[in-house]
Amino acid sequence: MIPNFLRTTWFILRKDLQIWLRQPANIAATIVPALVVLIVQALGAQAVGRSPVALVVEDSGTQGAKIAQAIRSADVFRLHEVDATQAQTQLKNLDVVAIVTIPAGFTTHLQAHEPAQVNVTVDNLNLDLTNDIRRAVPDAVTQYYLAQGNASPIKVTVNESDLRQRDIQLFQYAVLPTIVLLLLISGLITGGLATAREWETSTVKELLLSPAPGSAVIAGKVLAGFVTSFFLGVLVLFVAYLLGWIYPQGIYWLSTLLIVALIALMGSSLGVAIGAAFRHIQPVIGVSMFISLYLFFLSGGISVLAFEPAWLQAIAAFVPLTYGNHALQMAVFYNSAALLGRDVLVLALFSVVMLFLGSTAINRQSNN
Repeated sequence: MIPNFLRTTWFILRKDLQIWLRQPANIAATIVPALVVLIVQALGAQAVGRSPVALVVEDSGTQGAKIAQAIRSADVFRLHEVDATQAQTQLKNLDVVAIVTIPAGFTTHLQAHEPAQVNVTVDNLNLDLTNDIRRAVPDAVTQYYLAQGNASPIKVTVNESDLRQRDIQLFQYAVLPTIVLLLLISGLITGGLATAREWETSTVKELLLSPAPGSAVIAGKVLAGFVTSFFLGVLVLFVAYLLGWIYPQGIYWLSTLLIVALIALMGSSLGVAIGAAFRHIQPVIGVSMFISLYLFFLSGGISVLAFEPAWLQAIAAFVPLTYGNHALQMAVFYNSAALLGRDVLVLALFSVVMLFLGSTAINRQSNN
């Protein structure tokens, strides 16, 4: 009994993988959406991560040079160091969002213990960018005073205590949800198309009425989706690691791979259920994309979920990808196993439920 089950499972698995490899369009349908999302995330991070600012230094004294250096070292601007005329042209053409000017006489006023100004002109076309400038310029001035130490007329002490071991860039933070999206789409597409194809070619009843165990047929199809998804997920993880986007270490590689495997299994099981429900390739692709993208957004795929509205957080609590994202973030970025047991349990239970639904859908449809 067991050898027959394993033999049938292997046959179905191998057949579906061979078909998948011969279908470049299916591979593209799996990879392209996640790639597009990643590019959009990268462009968005580039646009809002560091605001483009024109720096005009009209003062030639030592204090003017020091505050200019403080602005350069703030690491929150993409600076264009130009003269006043060029700065106005750039602001007018929306090449920069603000002009920071250190006026002539800045050093002289400070040495005479007189008020000295740093002039800021902001194009408030976008509140997010405007607020970045409003926060960043005073912070740069604070760093200017801090760098002077005991010689500073204003005593400044900064005591920063980070909750996390390292700072994660906005684009890096977006990489993991995109990998999760890739896993889900891959599982849905591969499992769904492999199942729907059996109905389109009228081979499903032959498979299920043959001496081969029906459970082995279902297992083979689920495993085919799992293998392709897991392979793509590991490949993308490795590439992201080489590019320095993610950095899991030691034992946390194992928890990372475990979560990737569970998401791949969940997507493949759900794909088999969708394939059995719709029985045609075109609607399966459409439904799979729809479900994948909605689950991606609802689970906080493009933002920090903890900062989203309460109603969205309440919905996300019922989306399994939320727990996959959390587990990967903890393992990959912070070398932490915080709530790993909860995340693994949710993903495993959902995978089992999807596997049951997929099996039920195939058996029910085959009897119609």
